[in-house]
Amino acid sequence: MVENSPTILITFAVYLAVMLGIGLLAYKRTSDMSDYILGGRSLGPWTSAISAGASDMSGWLLLGLPGAAYLSGLSAAWIGIGLLAGTWLNWLIVARRLRIYSFVASDSLTLPDYFEKRFRDNSKMLRVISAIFILLFFLFYTSSGLVAGGKLFETVFGLDYTVAVTLGTIAIVSYTFFGGFLAVSWTDLIQGLMMAVALVVVPVVALTDMGGVAEATSRITAENPLLLEWFRDASTGEALTLVGIISSLAWGLGYFGQPHILARFAAIRSEKDIPAARTIAVVWSAIGLFAAICIGLLGLVYVPKDLADSEKIFMVMVNFIFHPAVAGVLLAAILAAVMSTADSQLLVSSSALADDFYKALFKKNASQTELVWVGRFAVVGIAIIAWILALDPDSSVLGLVSYAWAGFGAAFGPALILSLYWRRMNRFGALAGIIIGGVTVVVWKQLSGGIFDLYEIVPGVIFAYIAIYVVSIATEEPSQDILAEFDKVDNHA
Repeated sequence: MVENSPTILITFAVYLAVMLGIGLLAYKRTSDMSDYILGGRSLGPWTSAISAGASDMSGWLLLGLPGAAYLSGLSAAWIGIGLLAGTWLNWLIVARRLRIYSFVASDSLTLPDYFEKRFRDNSKMLRVISAIFILLFFLFYTSSGLVAGGKLFETVFGLDYTVAVTLGTIAIVSYTFFGGFLAVSWTDLIQGLMMAVALVVVPVVALTDMGGVAEATSRITAENPLLLEWFRDASTGEALTLVGIISSLAWGLGYFGQPHILARFAAIRSEKDIPAARTIAVVWSAIGLFAAICIGLLGLVYVPKDLADSEKIFMVMVNFIFHPAVAGVLLAAILAAVMSTADSQLLVSSSALADDFYKALFKKNASQTELVWVGRFAVVGIAIIAWILALDPDSSVLGLVSYAWAGFGAAFGPALILSLYWRRMNRFGALAGIIIGGVTVVVWKQLSGGIFDLYEIVPGVIFAYIAIYVVSIATEEPSQDILAEFDKVDNHA
């Protein structure tokens, strides 16, 4: 428990009140599923870019990545390099075409909805299978956010871990339940800016206290000479293997299949805003990733070497350096990071249940008001399951995120990219790619040793691309109306 927690508690209370207020404001502007799921496709470049980044990076940027750098040193930065490259490529090759295609394909609201309408899949199999994978992997992803929130409240207020996780869950569900996508995007903009400020302020102040970069480098090297080596893990002293480096860089492959990030592309008000949004997103990500690594390295000088949980390094460091009033604001940034991702995940999951299960399979003629309320109650149900998964206090934020990230990247990334760029792809190929990619991740995760130490997203993506190509070529060509729609998007893009 940190000192002067009442001061920090007041800061947290004010922050949560503002977020709930935004949720209620967005509630008044949410009348149908298009509003609830995509905010009426009205996001500007700043909101879409920062919202995508904040919902992407989540609590792991303030907990998992600094914790990895605290243990392993600069070698942990390979993950950051892969993620930055993935951010740029996602905005470059996916954002514009998805914004256009999702609208042309009968104004698709969700990723499963897009796949179904893109390939004219009347069997509903594409939509349902996609929704199943979304629900499966988002349970783990959302749980990672709740674990991060639990660690925050546990560290700051000395709460029991179960109580801490429960409070975090209630806070996130409250405004997501009411406001939907607009509440999530508006709050993500605020939360993303808070994350950036916190990530920059902490290492800058630490460096100033230490007398500059040269002195900090000297002290870090004195702590452990391996901490500033790119190709050696400081925690074990062992050289990084090629499999290890590829696994870290491969995090960038996950971007192309993350439903909560892709939703921002579909929701941006115009494809003309995408270049500006891309610049904002890449700069924000670069600053955040660089600062997170610096926090982990500098924390070795500020924090006792027996820190039991390395993922708490940012929280402990903030309390060590700053006055409680300032610490409250900076620690609220962790809550912001957790909430910005968990709310997006809950929303996408509820959309899958409401639009891709309830409407598609059980009540095709459901009213818009009915679907919105089904989505809202789905948020509560999914949050409860994620809360149960998060109750293990030994859970690793980075570990949970890596599994879900790989699942989405392999299941949806290849299918989405080829659906945007390859005319010959058909619904059978799409279904094969989604199933093979997702199942490969699940199976590969259970294996270990040798090649199986490779991050599961790599084989998942490779096998998915192969499956899509082979099955599409072996089955019937797309119909003329599908090809005509593809050419229309191709010419417009």
